[in-house]
Amino acid sequence: MSEGTAPKEKKEKKSRVRMPEQEAKVRARNFLEVPTGYTPEMAKEEAARCLQCKNPGCVDGCPVGIDIPGFIKLLKEGEFTQSIRHIWTMNSLPAVCGRVCPQESQCEGKCILAKKGEPVAIGNLERFAADWERAHGTGALPSKAAPTGKRIAVVGAGPAGLTVAGDLIQKGHEVTVYEAFHKPGGVLLYGIPEFRLPKEIVAQEVNFLERLGVRVDCNAVVGRTVTLDELFDEGYQAIFLGLGAGLPKFMNIPGENLVGILSANEYLTRANLMKAYLFPKVDTPIPRGKDVVVLGGGNVAMDSARTALRLGADRVRLVYRRSRDEMPARAAEAHHAEEEGIEFFLLTNPTRYIGNDKGRLTGMECIKMELGEPDASGRRRPVPVKGSEFELACDLCIVAVGTGANPLLTSSTPDLQINKWGYIEADPKTGKTLKKGVWAGGDIVTGSATVILAMGAGRNAANSIHDFLVRGW
Repeated sequence: MSEGTAPKEKKEKKSRVRMPEQEAKVRARNFLEVPTGYTPEMAKEEAARCLQCKNPGCVDGCPVGIDIPGFIKLLKEGEFTQSIRHIWTMNSLPAVCGRVCPQESQCEGKCILAKKGEPVAIGNLERFAADWERAHGTGALPSKAAPTGKRIAVVGAGPAGLTVAGDLIQKGHEVTVYEAFHKPGGVLLYGIPEFRLPKEIVAQEVNFLERLGVRVDCNAVVGRTVTLDELFDEGYQAIFLGLGAGLPKFMNIPGENLVGILSANEYLTRANLMKAYLFPKVDTPIPRGKDVVVLGGGNVAMDSARTALRLGADRVRLVYRRSRDEMPARAAEAHHAEEEGIEFFLLTNPTRYIGNDKGRLTGMECIKMELGEPDASGRRRPVPVKGSEFELACDLCIVAVGTGANPLLTSSTPDLQINKWGYIEADPKTGKTLKKGVWAGGDIVTGSATVILAMGAGRNAANSIHDFLVRGW
């Protein structure tokens, strides 16, 4: 170093801006959203951490391909309205994605800052942009292509179906979404609790699509009230199937018919879609236990356990047959659950339920497990430890070990190809099925997965449908 030359100062790394949230003891007894959101100052400070990479890995990690550096740059500059409009070009449900996507394993997992520290809080910033628009925006809509006169039917108003609808309506096509429930939203509405995804947010995202021109027809059970062929006869040129996978699974162990055992699907549907948590204002019955056990280790199990706590349980235990490392739930959800007092019984598996002479659940027998060789999922297979049986007392058990494909539509459409598990066979890149003019995507093709993966499948299918409508099969 020459004389008089000052040494270069090492640039100090800025810490990730934490999103404020309710205290654990307070939130464990209410259904208000846990994180309370960034202020504008927080959003700009966090956006300033983005390095604006020339080859951004975060975009590669996003199943719907959002230009993440682009919208973050606009946030940094305080251009909040332009930021959300930039997101809308690739994602019609940003307020949802910012809340429930597993960013840690997708966009944020590919952030270069994650190599030596904490990634940019992409999900929090996306949420901020969407929430800012909802609270302060003009309500202006993104532009649409000229009308094509082509009509598409979307079956299922969940993440995949809503993505297809949003993409195709902006490409100039007419879109009608058929939903079996009385409200649109699919798993966003019936599966994810209010404290994680307020239903007002879902309603506003759907309203955004309706203002763009999407028609939503609820209480329409395609496969029962109308068949796919009848939809084609009505003038639709293409159909997308985004039915989800809502058929509950149980473990088929002794005592499963005791009163006090129910599926997470039913439990969360009653609590969320049917708003049982608002009793007595909303008179929807829901089983309530004081000593609750939830079976499973995914996000649905976490949602069920945290809901049971908020509905008045004194104790909630989560029983999972693998270790914490294999647990498929988002790290943030598991962390929040533990903070709230949920007890984790890991490497544990139920073997039978125990009841009283009135046929009511009083407990379950479990066995300890150890991890063996990896199975087909790539995770180490849990193996029972001989002689390690023990009993857990409980008066309510919520089974969250996965769901299957509801056969209602596929059984009424024999020319749809299904696999041995009952899921629809579709091209993984385009969503095309073997039935001409029909596409499928999301959980009805892959089995239970994440919201954003369903949206990614919807994006691929929408592009393929557009090509079909413009250029032919």
